[in-house]
Amino acid sequence: MAVFITGASSGLGAALAKQYAAQGHTLGLLARRRDRLHELASSLPGRHYLYVVDVQDRAELHAAAYNFIEQVGEVDVVIACAGISAGTLTEQTDDFAVFKAIFETNVMATVSTFEPFVPQMIKRRTGTLVGIASVAGVRGLPGAGAYSASKSAVTTYCESLRLELKPHNVGVVTIAPGYIRTEMTAKNPYQMPFLMDAEVFATKALSAIQQQKSYVVIPWQMGVVGKLMRLLPNWLYDRLAVNAPRKPRRTG
Repeated sequence: MAVFITGASSGLGAALAKQYAAQGHTLGLLARRRDRLHELASSLPGRHYLYVVDVQDRAELHAAAYNFIEQVGEVDVVIACAGISAGTLTEQTDDFAVFKAIFETNVMATVSTFEPFVPQMIKRRTGTLVGIASVAGVRGLPGAGAYSASKSAVTTYCESLRLELKPHNVGVVTIAPGYIRTEMTAKNPYQMPFLMDAEVFATKALSAIQQQKSYVVIPWQMGVVGKLMRLLPNWLYDRLAVNAPRKPRRTG
């Protein structure tokens, strides 16, 4: 089986790559950081294809995807795992660039990642596209307007895509992580309930992909939290969330 993963040099992407490589699959691994990507690849069994690309560069991302297709023929699973996070405030006009970068990486790059593979999967009537959303996208969180909105957009986009591709027998799986132990969450200056190791997350994510689950929250406890958040009326949600801890903003 051939698997293409973006954001592969660290965090969830690296954990997923290790799981798939351990099962003997051929991987296309794409990330910005050359050293980290090669370090990961050297630790994996099997032969894999590496692409040092910023996912915001759609042309380069497409070139990498087409090269992987050329090398392996049929691609079975595509995981748009690249993502960034930072606190944002609308009144801080310098944060506009951060808003833009978060949407370009989390949302638009998900579309760009899938684009080259969809025609082939439709023609073959098989394949799976995987989008990485977040429990943070269930409702807007204070100080995280860009991140919450971007992950909400990923969820909705993947749902639309799932309906579009269902008649062609192409699967779309949306995975919404809660708090997973990665470099990204290490920057959070607050308590993170149900914190899960990335390796455990990857095992559960692979199972969800194999089972073709349309939407899954990992860990499951955060799925319960997400369902409760959806049910709360705005006045109660506002009262409970207005003073929630906030992600740090980028400075400098």
